Amino acid sequence: MHAYRMHELIKQRGKASVVNVAQRNSVYQTLERLLRTELIHVLETSQQDGRPERVIYEITATGRTTLHDWLTAMLAEPSSEFPEFPAALATIMVLSPQEAQAQLALRLSVLKRQLTQLADATDAMLEQGLPRLFLIEDEYKQALCKAEISWISSLIDDLSCGEISWSEEWLRQIAASFAMTSSG
Repeated sequence: MHAYRMHELIKQRGKASVVNVAQRNSVYQTLERLLRTELIHVLETSQQDGRPERVIYEITATGRTTLHDWLTAMLAEPSSEFPEFPAALATIMVLSPQEAQAQLALRLSVLKRQLTQLADATDAMLEQGLPRLFLIEDEYKQALCKAEISWISSLIDDLSCGEISWSEEWLRQIAASFAMTSSG
């Protein structure tokens, strides 16, 4: 398959939410890296009247082995990922509890819309006859989204009733008490 077709199929099949191909150039850069490492090779090059050269790529035996090894490891072993949201939660006390609650409520609204869109897209593909096997990453994203919705709803409730709260004075007291504990 040639690069432009790969890019279009990734988007058409809804895989752009799994693989970052916002720029078509990222597909070309990936192909160059795969060529350099001999995980793919050029199968065929052709050119039609007035059109750019079309290069068709094919996976190599080494590429298949590498893919197999990567996939088995990714499925079996959780890896350390560093999404932005936990970093934001780790510094939530920079905002007031009320500001944090308001921002989390906005996030909750976005997540609910995303969940609806994910579910609708998955349902539409299933109705078109696409086997569930090709949609399991969408099921996973929906499960994560549902879990995040549930957890954020609970956190908003805890902020709303004051079970979780803070003030600048309280934060300074906590910092001072931990400073004494760690220096002593």
